[in-house]
Amino acid sequence: MKSAVENLNPTRVRLTVEVPFEELKPSLDAAYKKINQQVTVPGFRKGKIPARIIDQRFGRGAVLEEAINDALPKFYTEAVTSGELDVLGQPEIDITEFNDNEELKFTAEVEVRPALEIPDYSSIEVTVDAIEVSDEEIEESIEQLRERFASTTPVERAAADGDVVIIDLEASIDGKVLDDGVAKGLSYIVGSGQLLDGIDEAVIGLEVGGSATFSTELKGGSAAGRTAEIKVDVTAVQARELPELDDDFAQFASEFDTLEELRADSAKRLERTKKYDQATAVQEKVLDALLELIEVPLPEQLLKAEIETRKQNLEQYQFPMMGLTWESFLEREGKTLEEYEAQLEEQAKKGIKTQFILDELVKKEQLSVSQEELTEHLMRRAASSGMSPDQFAQAVVEGGQVPMLVGEVARGKALATVVEAAKVVDSNGETVDLEDEDEDEDEVIVGGETVEAAAEESGQTPQA
Repeated sequence: MKSAVENLNPTRVRLTVEVPFEELKPSLDAAYKKINQQVTVPGFRKGKIPARIIDQRFGRGAVLEEAINDALPKFYTEAVTSGELDVLGQPEIDITEFNDNEELKFTAEVEVRPALEIPDYSSIEVTVDAIEVSDEEIEESIEQLRERFASTTPVERAAADGDVVIIDLEASIDGKVLDDGVAKGLSYIVGSGQLLDGIDEAVIGLEVGGSATFSTELKGGSAAGRTAEIKVDVTAVQARELPELDDDFAQFASEFDTLEELRADSAKRLERTKKYDQATAVQEKVLDALLELIEVPLPEQLLKAEIETRKQNLEQYQFPMMGLTWESFLEREGKTLEEYEAQLEEQAKKGIKTQFILDELVKKEQLSVSQEELTEHLMRRAASSGMSPDQFAQAVVEGGQVPMLVGEVARGKALATVVEAAKVVDSNGETVDLEDEDEDEDEVIVGGETVEAAAEESGQTPQA
């Protein structure tokens, strides 16, 4: 077999393959054997029909067609290997010349990963917000804890801001109550703004047994995004009493003996959260800077497939979970379909570019993945998926997704390598030390989403 590679553009090649007829013999033998098992001819046992009889009865063309269907994938794969190509997706194959007992010629056009040059990324410089925990943030944290331990007492008066009310809700559109629009016995803190727009104004001033109606846009359910008429009935009113902020409260609500110790711990927790947020911001900004340094040609068909995958994920998984349609989703986003599709395309482009660049970095830096790193990553992925580690591992193995997980970890290490080489300062001009933030170094932040190592777990990025 002979093969040649023609570069059509940076992401697409044409393979020209010539196969001598004698190299088709194994596939011809397999074709005769397959047909032998499928047909019957009087006077011959099944599976023992001579080749000349098959040719006479069913035509030599049927045998040749079966042989070519068997041989093409093998010769295509050999040509790809010979050309040292990193192909993406399925090829478009065209048989250009073939006659019985003559040479088989065919072409195969397929998308390939573009060749990338990774520049010196140590020149990357980014600035992120400094970590500052204010007294107001500490007090807000303490107040939230205090709210959790509030006590309630039934009262015989109208509901007021800050009270807890027990309510029944009924949502209707055009006079028809929605199938999923009835809820009973809901506990709600008046003024919290955590249920429906307009409900606070409706219940304030109502006593037990009181009712009110108001209109609001539904945020979820079968009618998400539509305006519904809400009927609310108050079945109980309870006054809330917050505990005193003192050492007794600290001992009751935490493991600390004094309120000052509790405040100090709250400050540490807030600082840890801000450090994580800062590390996330560093990853985002370093990745964006890296993408700016490198020109990445995008395979056209891969990009189309990626955009379609993202749309299907919305339609098949996210919309049903949130009770949305395209119409209600776009209304919520405040975008037209064209605007959102443009946004989706930019996200897909960034995802593909990110994976290509990080994969190239893995090769350039000769990064490998240890069993321990893979296991730790699997544990995190299992936790985020809501599955046990054993269940997740079984699903990964059965789905043949182990190489995908290895790639996720490797890409995460590649990004961590770039982050380590970059110059990172905060808004105060101080150098940012991320050594303590390496627990999740295999998470890559892409387009505002956490996509672990530019993976496709969620069909978010391309798989080669």
